[in-house]
Amino acid sequence: MRVLLVYAHPVETSFNAALHRAILDGLHKAGHEVDNCDLYAEGFDPVLSREERIGYHDTASNRTPVAGYVDRLEAADALILCFPVWNFGYPAILKGFFDRVFLPGVSFDLENGRLSTKLGNIKRLGAVTSYGGKRFHAFMAGDPPRRLVTGILKRVCQGAKTDYHALYDMNNADEDTRRRFLDRVGLWAEAI
Repeated sequence: MRVLLVYAHPVETSFNAALHRAILDGLHKAGHEVDNCDLYAEGFDPVLSREERIGYHDTASNRTPVAGYVDRLEAADALILCFPVWNFGYPAILKGFFDRVFLPGVSFDLENGRLSTKLGNIKRLGAVTSYGGKRFHAFMAGDPPRRLVTGILKRVCQGAKTDYHALYDMNNADEDTRRRFLDRVGLWAEAI
């Protein structure tokens, strides 16, 4: 399977970097072809420009500024996201990836007020993340990252089998808790 792994964390010594490595190792062990998209390392610009917004619905040209990323998304059989949750949301670079790459004509069509999804090529969708706070606090805030992955992205990917792995209360997690989560993520990646 061709897997697009989108990673969004700026610090190479972070726990999320360890999660990223565990996913990569598991996918490689399983024999998958991995397109490792490290948004920070690639210098992805998350800012949707004025021109891009004006041309957003022009499907003949809207993908031009991010054509390489669109091609990578359209070539994938699976999409895995690895990111931290900051302030109950995505890092800005990942939000910008969604804003700039998941375009009309790419991830959906809008015709006569009707929306239809387009990413039928994505058969597996997964997210691996960590939250600084407790799950209860994320729940009280509506847990937007979980809802976007298991709701909106799953629909855009036309019902792809979806997994969401989250380590909550990272700020208080001890070494053993982090290790168990890393092991679980690695085994999950091997089983995809």
